[in-house]
Amino acid sequence: MDIARVLMVAPVRDVETAVTWYERLLGRPADSRPMPSLADWHLTAGGWLQVFEDPDRAGSTYLNLEVPELDRAVAELAARGLVAGPVRPGGTRTRFASLDDPDGNRITLLEDPVT
Repeated sequence: MDIARVLMVAPVRDVETAVTWYERLLGRPADSRPMPSLADWHLTAGGWLQVFEDPDRAGSTYLNLEVPELDRAVAELAARGLVAGPVRPGGTRTRFASLDDPDGNRITLLEDPVT
């Protein structure tokens, strides 16, 4: 099976509230709004984040995002009013910090997760 793209979906109670929060997290507006209940951010060539209004499943997702420099990413989020942390070790070289969106979906920033 060939896979062309990986879509992470964060179910939320209110898409407009979530879009505002994810714009702060990602530092930019959504790349597309294909329908009123959905927003897409194209994070990499093959990896997209979708925020989808689904109140029954809101808060049930874990999103892991690899960043090249965790301390810088945490500082950027703090400058946007989002608090991630504390920074913790996850192995010999891996470090991570987490935060939750307004619905409780967990976003974890990972540095060097594959070594």
